[in-house]
Amino acid sequence: MMMLLRTTLILLIVLGGLGSVQAGLPDALRDQLEPGQTAKVTAVVDGDTVVLETGRQVRLVGIQAPKLPLGRAGFEKWPLADEAKQTLESLVLGRSVTLAFGGQHVDRHNRLLAHLFTEDGTWIQREMLKEGLARVYSFPDNRALVDKMLLHENSSRVQKNGIWRVPYYLVLDTRAAESQIDRFALVEGRVRNVAQVRGRVFLNFGPDWKTDFTVSIAGKHLKRFQTDGITPQDYKGRRIRVRGWLKSRNGPMIDVTHPEQIEVLSP
Repeated sequence: MMMLLRTTLILLIVLGGLGSVQAGLPDALRDQLEPGQTAKVTAVVDGDTVVLETGRQVRLVGIQAPKLPLGRAGFEKWPLADEAKQTLESLVLGRSVTLAFGGQHVDRHNRLLAHLFTEDGTWIQREMLKEGLARVYSFPDNRALVDKMLLHENSSRVQKNGIWRVPYYLVLDTRAAESQIDRFALVEGRVRNVAQVRGRVFLNFGPDWKTDFTVSIAGKHLKRFQTDGITPQDYKGRRIRVRGWLKSRNGPMIDVTHPEQIEVLSP
């Protein structure tokens, strides 16, 4: 009898613990995320990074807020970086949050990569996007909920909230891409043609691939597109919006690793 009571007590404790872990996670998102710990936020580093009472840093996966220098020599603060940090502080500082994972759990800096939810179910990534104080910034190993985040970002951009009133963050046309090398950017244009060279796919937006804006997709990343029922030729002739870091390689180029980096805007 004592053994049965002990077993029952342990089971109740375990179930109770699982319930508290998921306390802030909305039912509509539970099937897309893996629930994690619940802990209090004791500090906010910037608009997309917090510190838990355990001392562990959490990077809000899927978004990029305006960046602060954070001790980096020569790094120029991005517009609205202070406002982004203050907004995140107002949402989570001193409050308990539930972490949830949609892919890779930890980055190379040993930060947890998580979606954050307050006890009342508020999804923090959504709030930062709605306020216009973050952009969607996804990775091939963390694609959960990106489609939903893009909708919130698009709505905020239409309403010209936060960063979407600032020229630094405005969506570029392909001709302006050359002036923004080494920046994370959103670029819009019509795909003129699609070429495949030694397994790598290029979406070309102008007549001269050596100087005009191009999107590059390495062969090792094409399987993700195929899994989603997308072939590179599907983009030919279509107006798209692509996001990523602009590099200079035969003109301005963005490397794409997963379908969510490309939004089809028109046939």
